Amino acid sequence: MGSKDSVPPRLSSRRAYSGRVISLDVDTVRFPDGSVGELEMVRHPGASAVVPFLDDPASSDPRILLIHQYRYAADAYLLEIPAGRLEDGESPEFCAARELEEETGRKARKLEKLVAFYTTPGFTDERIHLFMAWELESGRVARERDEFIEERSIHLSEAIRLIDSGEISDAKTAVGIMIASRRRLRS
Repeated sequence: MGSKDSVPPRLSSRRAYSGRVISLDVDTVRFPDGSVGELEMVRHPGASAVVPFLDDPASSDPRILLIHQYRYAADAYLLEIPAGRLEDGESPEFCAARELEEETGRKARKLEKLVAFYTTPGFTDERIHLFMAWELESGRVARERDEFIEERSIHLSEAIRLIDSGEISDAKTAVGIMIASRRRLRS
């Protein structure tokens, strides 16, 4: 039996499904207590997300740019920060800049990495790389076929209130806004 912090070895893996966005593997692993079992793992290439500031982030209550879009999985319209999937060989920073421009039509002269985190490590390996952006300038919108987006400009204090009330229920958006609200004072 390995130590409490040793990584259970993968004994085998079988691809059960391969799609445009995700794949599903069934992995046989040896657990820390020596037993063997199967885990279903959703494989995802990762993503980047960006908190875009319309005003100087260090100002007293800057405005941020959110997108409002319908999400089929949630069966609801959600307020979110711009985000998207990493393309093959693409750096997280390039992905963040690309998604910001594609979804909002804005380019960032300043882009700072905040953190990377796992979205739901109980069943997926997806990691989101989180950035904040400011000094925005005009770019070119290039939304995907299934993206129906309305932009919303709101003050940071209002965004935090919407997180506290549950009106912002998207995890990457809540995490992004909360971390950026602290980091903005150091930029």
